[in-house]
Amino acid sequence: MARKGDPALGYTYVVQIPKATGYFTSIAGLGSSHQVATHKVVNDDGKEFEIKMPGRLQWEDVTVKRGLTDDMAFWEWRDMVVNGKMEDARTDCTIILLNRDYQPVTQWTLLNAWPSKMTGVTVSSESNDFLVEEMVITHEGIKRGDAEGYPAVPPTA
Repeated sequence: MARKGDPALGYTYVVQIPKATGYFTSIAGLGSSHQVATHKVVNDDGKEFEIKMPGRLQWEDVTVKRGLTDDMAFWEWRDMVVNGKMEDARTDCTIILLNRDYQPVTQWTLLNAWPSKMTGVTVSSESNDFLVEEMVITHEGIKRGDAEGYPAVPPTA
């Protein structure tokens, strides 16, 4: 039995957008990084050295995978992008980690998200593997649970 404060086990993820909800079994890329900018400085003794400062903030694309289903909602979301309807496609997307009892553990909200890539299945008659489809979600910021600002959230207009 899990105790309060134990690390969460990766089990099942729910991906929610306004027009769809789906269960996924794999997720990667929830994070951000800064480019590192170096700046040449001369101290009082005339010695040169470099200091490193945070540069441009970059958000990682999030990749989610699930077994093939007959649910077409996420493909329809991708079709909005393919058809140039970016205003309709951009939306906040919530990813919820569920425990083995399908109870929420934590969540991440991807701000202004849209599906930049959708991959169907690779089929081989020599394999007994589940058929898996993959979606790459591009976004402009992350909020984790109630922890606004982790990592940094861009200012709202």
